[in-house]
Amino acid sequence: MSATTRVYLAGFDVFRRDAVEHGAYLKGLCRQQGMEGLYPFDNEVAQDLSPAECAAQICRLNLAMIREADAVLANLNLFRGFEPDSGTAFEIGAAVALGKPVWAYFQAQGAMREWLSGDLQGRDADGFLIEDFGLPRNLMLACSWAGCSASVEEGVIALRQHLSGQPASG
Repeated sequence: MSATTRVYLAGFDVFRRDAVEHGAYLKGLCRQQGMEGLYPFDNEVAQDLSPAECAAQICRLNLAMIREADAVLANLNLFRGFEPDSGTAFEIGAAVALGKPVWAYFQAQGAMREWLSGDLQGRDADGFLIEDFGLPRNLMLACSWAGCSASVEEGVIALRQHLSGQPASG
């Protein structure tokens, strides 16, 4: 791993009231580990666009940033319900398709079947089967990340260790 290792910071953090300040915090954590954090708000979006054009530009710029990154650090805490942010899940898929390592972080709750309410047959209130693979997130996420940690602070350290070929502590 070189000192210029670039890490895309994926997550619903961009929706926080303090999104800019939090992004600076995340980038600072990366800097402490000798990496450069790439935060979606680093992109410059044109101001004279319609909402649809603005959204398309943000999508293109974030995908370009993922292409430029060496790895992705993804916030997979639950967002607006029982699942991680869908945009973050998409970014993870894009990174995996590009061969980029992904390190996830989220507050552990155990396997999905343990923390999602369901009946004795493992179906939720709407009758949908709850995954029962012993994984903390959907199998498509859990089977594609390089590792996961309980917090961003632990995750950034573990990602650096992973990229350096050291055993990750997260």
